[in-house]
Amino acid sequence: MPEIPEHRIKRLSMRSMRRGIKEMDIILSAYADAELPRMSEDKIALYDALLDENDQDLYSWVTGQTIPPERFQYLLGEIAQTFQK
Repeated sequence: MPEIPEHRIKRLSMRSMRRGIKEMDIILSAYADAELPRMSEDKIALYDALLDENDQDLYSWVTGQTIPPERFQYLLGEIAQTFQK
């Protein structure tokens, strides 16, 4: 049974704010609050995949310490900009 879009957004929002690193909680929850409700299905799927990544890697990618995998580069750029606003 497919996941209802509203449930998926709620699930991703919760996963964004309940990470292992407090900094990632703040960064990802700010992005999720601002962007999840208006994301396309493809972008939601990419964000869902991003949330499966390790917090240390995510933090290093968002802060520009290391280069993220190509498939996440644009999304991580958006996340970094949202947090800097």
